[in-house]
Amino acid sequence: MHPYLITAKPGRIRRSLTALRVWSVRLLALAVMTGLGAVVLTVRCARPVINYLATKAIYLELWAAQRLGRPPVSGLVGAGLTDEFIREFHRARQTTNA
Repeated sequence: MHPYLITAKPGRIRRSLTALRVWSVRLLALAVMTGLGAVVLTVRCARPVINYLATKAIYLELWAAQRLGRPPVSGLVGAGLTDEFIREFHRARQTTNA
């Protein structure tokens, strides 16, 4: 005679709850992926429109700056932001541990 370890199979209710939990997590993950995909698709589709509107706004500001005889504000702000991003990028590259 060999001693066997006798284990009880989980009951029907426990198996049903486990299956419900597994499928609810899968459905939640699918819903999150679908939502994020919709947001990414919307942003990617809107980029050409945003770029077009930004270009037209820059031309409109340049036209107004020429008429008023003042320098355009977006050029000064944009150049400052670009310089700050470059400094931050280089600072981050120098402080990383490779």
